Amino acid sequence: MELDDAFANAAHIPGGDAYPDKWAQAADAFRAQALCELDLVYGESPRQKLDLFHPPRLAKGLVVFVHGGYWLRFDKSFWSHLAAGPLAHGWAIAMPSYDLCPDVRITDIGNQVASAIALAADRVPGPLRLAGHSAGGQLVGRMTARRLGAQWQERVEKVVPISPVADLAPFMRTSMNADLKLDDAEVQSESPVHLPKPVVPVTTWVGSDERPVFIEQAEALAAAWQCENVIAAGKHHFSVIEDLADPQSALTTALLA
Repeated sequence: MELDDAFANAAHIPGGDAYPDKWAQAADAFRAQALCELDLVYGESPRQKLDLFHPPRLAKGLVVFVHGGYWLRFDKSFWSHLAAGPLAHGWAIAMPSYDLCPDVRITDIGNQVASAIALAADRVPGPLRLAGHSAGGQLVGRMTARRLGAQWQERVEKVVPISPVADLAPFMRTSMNADLKLDDAEVQSESPVHLPKPVVPVTTWVGSDERPVFIEQAEALAAAWQCENVIAAGKHHFSVIEDLADPQSALTTALLA
């Protein structure tokens, strides 16, 4: 459809198709040596589970990382290695899976992520930091809405949507909408650009070499929320999140500062 190519990432990244296998291998190796609790159940369906990674000492607080994949693909098992950055600074980090479209709607996924955060927050005291990539950026942006009414929201200190989908409206003009089933009402209620400005600091983060639509989406969210927008030089949609694995990276610093 009209905007399919605008949101096509792998086709415009050299070796893009190889990234999922690379992520899965790195994540598997990381889990093998990490201090972690795997497959903690937070909901009724088989995918409603999270992995919780612990530092070797009492955690300073909890980071929650929500993966992307256009609400259609991937799960928590691809991203475990990204926990390395926060762990090195003494933070625990939770990574949830969630049900995928078309089995559920994006609104349902948001509700599942809220439940996952609640479970992890009950297990790890202290402040919360939320990060999400691509569709995960939409989901953590949605977590800032006070209408959730969740107690853990009072503990959130920082939100970092990475290459976020901030406005869902363009997806109604892609072939993905056969599975997403977006309508005008859901676009309005679930798009971060239409939510009130959060009361906590937000930094949007996007790569300079991403598809133009992702730079536009990050800029739109930063404008709507009057927050900082960082354009990471030389990063594309797949490489931009890899800096979370580096304790000294600017991305890790922005999340934990």
